[in-house]
Amino acid sequence: MNPDAVLRCLVVDDESHLRSILLRLLTGEGFRCREAAGGREALEALEREPADLVISDIRMPGMDGLELLAQIRARWPETAVVMVTAVSDVASATSCLTQGALDYVAKPFQVEDVQARVRQALDKRRLILENRDYQRNLERKVEAQARHIGELFLHGVQSLAHALEAKDRYTRGHSSRVADYTVAVARALGLDPAVVEELRVGAELHDVGKIGVRESVLNKPAPLTDEEYRHIMEHTVIGERILTPLVGDRPRILQMVRSHHERFGGGGLPDGLRGGAIPLPARIVTVADAFDAMTTGRAYRPARTPEVALEELRREAGAQFDAAVVGAFDRAFRDLTLLPQAPAAASADRRAAAPAAAPPSR
Repeated sequence: MNPDAVLRCLVVDDESHLRSILLRLLTGEGFRCREAAGGREALEALEREPADLVISDIRMPGMDGLELLAQIRARWPETAVVMVTAVSDVASATSCLTQGALDYVAKPFQVEDVQARVRQALDKRRLILENRDYQRNLERKVEAQARHIGELFLHGVQSLAHALEAKDRYTRGHSSRVADYTVAVARALGLDPAVVEELRVGAELHDVGKIGVRESVLNKPAPLTDEEYRHIMEHTVIGERILTPLVGDRPRILQMVRSHHERFGGGGLPDGLRGGAIPLPARIVTVADAFDAMTTGRAYRPARTPEVALEELRREAGAQFDAAVVGAFDRAFRDLTLLPQAPAAASADRRAAAPAAAPPSR
């Protein structure tokens, strides 16, 4: 509440001479005052302009003060309400306090009594508003702190994933490149910038589950056996399990981590999803992941050139990959402002491997 603001007051009483007395008194106290002769007229006045303070008689024809109080508490909860009652009706006035009135004045009243009751009611209102604002600010601070802690954990997980990649010269930088390709494809598809940024994070983390894969398998300098392949494919579920407590409110990231080895035509891992049942974020990172895998050499096979890898993506469109995503990748590939340079595999001295189904990244 701005301490320099002129407070607005509405005086409600069916007796005009009492309204006049209160209006003169409160105007002298610095309020900007209006008046109403009954409950319904008061509500109409409040709808036109809310008030900081309402002083209302309890017993009025039509809508009485108790019903007016209930309406004000429901519709204008920040308004301070002071009830006016006859001395013999103090029980009704105190009942009003339990229903949200901040104070009451008994008739016949003294000027000093009205002034004291009004100040007391406004002090209560100020404390209520300050407490509410404090609670809101506290909740925002707690939420911000929780987000910050979550981001720190997330950054820690990203660092672990990059450290894991750094131990293998063949996969070094893989997640960062996949993130760049994913962003380029998402932009080519016209996705919202906020979604694009979320997909960047998901792509950075898509292989984080490899933390739980045996290094002897992860860094094996030869093709994998069936058992080793099944073991390494467990990284999708492991990654989802690691990230769920951190990004459970961002399902796109979890979709990318769990489903980036699904195949558009079916038969992928871990759930055997197909077509549109595979979330779009996962379909995007699948293409980006495969492209980087093909254009990065391994000890047991040379890298393919970006052009050969792109042709392989086109051949597998509709089978392994979503054709619309491959088309977006193709557009991004031809727009140097969208797609970053492919890894060193693009250099002319790299030999192109014979095209085959795109291998899973390792």
